[in-house]
Amino acid sequence: MMKEFREAGLLEEIIDSISEMGFVKPTPIQDKTISHLLSSDRDLIGLAQTGTGKTAAFGLPIIQRIDPKSRNTQALILCPTRELCMQITKDFNSYSKYLPKISVAAVYGGASIDTQIRSLKKGVHIVVGTPGRVLDLIHRHCLMIDTISFLVLDEADEMLNMGFKEDLDTILSSAKSERQTMLFSATMPREIAQIAKNYMRDPEEISAGQKNAGAENVEHHYYLVHARDRYLALKRIADVNPDIYGIIFCRTREETQEVADKLIADGYNADALHGNLSQAQRDQVMNRFRTGHLQLLVATDVAARGIDVNKLSHIINYNLPDDPDIYLHRSGRTGRAGRSGVSISVVHMKEKSKLRMIEQRSKIRFEQKKVPGGINICEMQLFNLVDKVVNAEINKSQIERFLPYIYEKLGELDRDTLIQKFISLEFNRFLEYYKDAPDLNQNVQTFKSSDRDRVRDNYIPARSGGKQGIFSRYFINAGSRDGLDKPAIIKLIASHLRNRDIEIGKVDLMKNFSFFEIDSSYDRETLNAFSGAEFKGRPLIVELTEKKPFDKPQDKKKFKRKK
Repeated sequence: MMKEFREAGLLEEIIDSISEMGFVKPTPIQDKTISHLLSSDRDLIGLAQTGTGKTAAFGLPIIQRIDPKSRNTQALILCPTRELCMQITKDFNSYSKYLPKISVAAVYGGASIDTQIRSLKKGVHIVVGTPGRVLDLIHRHCLMIDTISFLVLDEADEMLNMGFKEDLDTILSSAKSERQTMLFSATMPREIAQIAKNYMRDPEEISAGQKNAGAENVEHHYYLVHARDRYLALKRIADVNPDIYGIIFCRTREETQEVADKLIADGYNADALHGNLSQAQRDQVMNRFRTGHLQLLVATDVAARGIDVNKLSHIINYNLPDDPDIYLHRSGRTGRAGRSGVSISVVHMKEKSKLRMIEQRSKIRFEQKKVPGGINICEMQLFNLVDKVVNAEINKSQIERFLPYIYEKLGELDRDTLIQKFISLEFNRFLEYYKDAPDLNQNVQTFKSSDRDRVRDNYIPARSGGKQGIFSRYFINAGSRDGLDKPAIIKLIASHLRNRDIEIGKVDLMKNFSFFEIDSSYDRETLNAFSGAEFKGRPLIVELTEKKPFDKPQDKKKFKRKK
């Protein structure tokens, strides 16, 4: 492994520019990728998490291999969002600072296409763009990709999740066949494997660290609360971390704006970032956040793509994502550049099964924390205030003319009284707000994975013998992404259970997992039947989540296994 970038064989002009940026020792993905791209024309698949330095990994060797004498476009980098497009372009311009003849252009939606066309007509060596705008420019014959030598798909899995598959197919099939294709992704779902099969030639796969593994310097905490108390818990988490600088992830645009509006109304330094904002609004929010003038950014997953901030202290999941890989994308935004970070999830009971699924898939461990009470928060705020006072710099030239008045007003107060008044003035709102603060923690037994057998062996369910019966609700780590629909899940249950007559309740089909209900009389049988089971070559996880009564005939469905 290279100890320094100088060992890679990069041009001195590139070494000088990245040295000014603080680059000294390459990350694992940079070490493996740069060596490959400088010595081989073979296609490349790079698997690495967010924040591992993928842009420099493919950007530095591409810049080195560009022919500045030709006016043709020689490299095309595709990425999912405008923000990431702008960030990559900014990075490429920084890498090529001392190679002024190399030109880079960004093309993306939401900006004037005429301006972008004029830029392309001047001759651009490297084009960074989002799939939709790139395809539009190709159709207008303003972007010629039959001359490119390098084609990069950055965050390919996210481009597919955002619905760009048809655009990618068209672009990849239209590009020059004699090219080097590079695909970078945090995950390797079937769709990515299919793109590699259709459009890449004998690609070499490079992986930096474990696939789907969380960053080692990120702690993963969760708070268990009632769903109705999520916002109150969020405020307490922010209050107990006075210097928090982080992103709060929500599921929808509407919820993102709602949470941000509440935080702003409650006096927090927060704002929202989502697709319903105008481009000017998005730019303003992003600039405030990048420069540290905004403490809390409430965002959707898509809008947060391209946020490149290394000093984030916290990531907060206001909603857990359905896909464990998305959780890793989120948590990977903290704990960068050698710093430690915390990924926090505000969870209610129905989401606990998601935590276990993320642990299983991502090889991470969640630690349950108690939502802080009023006393804890007041202590932290007080200590933070005192530290700020002690560490405040005194600029006598600016305050000197006000001092006589201040001394006159405060001169009669003794030291203890002055301190108490100062603290009370700054601190009374917290003391008042949290004076009778209720306990938000949900007092429910937390079962670890190792406890499943004890639950399975000791739990005796209520039975439907003339009285109201009980349905048990189960989590299963398979969903529509695995090719299942509701009848297929019923068939899957039938294939594992030996009993021919089973009462089946509601089936909720999700993208990556599902829930199904079975008469509680069969709890032990169900758990045992799925122990060690597999589906399409991967282990099935089936867990009991809750029980609820059924007393209406229409709530029950009966199925028989085919003989």
